[in-house]
Amino acid sequence: MFENSNLTCHATATRYTNGELKYQSNIILKNKQLVNFVESISQMVIILNKYRQVVYANKNYLNFCKSIDHDPVLGKRPGEIFNCRNAFKSINGCGTSINCKSCGAVNAILESQKGKKSTKDCQILTTDNNAVDLKITATPLNLEGEKLTIFSVLDLRSEKRRISLERVFIHDILNSAGAISGLSAILKEINDPNDIAEIASTIELAASNLIEEIKAQREFSAAERGDLQANISEVESLSVLKELQKLYNNHELNLDKTIWINPNAENLSVNTDRILIKRILGNMIKNAIEANQPDDEITLNCFKKDNSVCFSIQNKSVIPDVVQRELFKRFYSTKGAGRGLGTYSMKLLGENYLGGKVWFSSNQEEGTTFYFEL
Repeated sequence: MFENSNLTCHATATRYTNGELKYQSNIILKNKQLVNFVESISQMVIILNKYRQVVYANKNYLNFCKSIDHDPVLGKRPGEIFNCRNAFKSINGCGTSINCKSCGAVNAILESQKGKKSTKDCQILTTDNNAVDLKITATPLNLEGEKLTIFSVLDLRSEKRRISLERVFIHDILNSAGAISGLSAILKEINDPNDIAEIASTIELAASNLIEEIKAQREFSAAERGDLQANISEVESLSVLKELQKLYNNHELNLDKTIWINPNAENLSVNTDRILIKRILGNMIKNAIEANQPDDEITLNCFKKDNSVCFSIQNKSVIPDVVQRELFKRFYSTKGAGRGLGTYSMKLLGENYLGGKVWFSSNQEEGTTFYFEL
């Protein structure tokens, strides 16, 4: 009747086989009132069995599935249809990996199976690094002895992207503009030529950072639209690291952390986009700067890895396990609402546009290291 397996870190891994799935699907198809109701809803709606498998999908959901080459959908779980990368980290699929513990979709389903309607937000990072923001509503349904769940999906991508990008952009711009305004006010109060020259230099640096933030937002928006064009040229790794060291040792975000280059760092040539690689590594450095670790040092490195060039950014902080599982999702952040583009953009730019690989390790012995391999 069904396949058994205990290999799960969260929801049950058991699945019904095709015969049982078709039986449940036919029960729904016979109920014309239910079918008409589900088809009248403008949202994507599927009906799931107790093992979270699709036994019915309305036309809106089927049209979506065809657009991403998922046909048929019978027996699949929601994350498998959306190409959620966590759904493929476990041999038993959606809902069974350790990362699924914080998934709004599977948790809404599990709550509905206890007899109450549940609505949760769900952020998915797909296997091809696209971010999907959804609002899930799971409603319990008992039909001819079968315990089912009506699973409706509201796509929040456009609205959430617009609001959050505006929030992030304004936050970063205000930081830079505020620094320039404050220094300009001080400049009017002093007469010493040396002090004036020093503050003028700091204002110039803050203005440069402001321009960089504007450029970064423009590049990110183009990347999400699929319009970004990479300009490939030969790049020397140590030259990139030295530029980043100078920029972030004097960056307004960096209050007291020393950034240095590993003395064993190799000077390697790589064909890539110089601006984008600096943006990716810069986001890694910013992440380390903002980590709550007193007396921290940030180490930049580059080394040969098999036939690839690998950059690394290391600091002493340790990322909690619950944060590690969410880290590369768009807008996920421990720093408050409207943050969280930095880690997501590392994946988007590094893997989708430069064809590299972005990952990290974090433990008590070595701290946290982000890697970018090309």
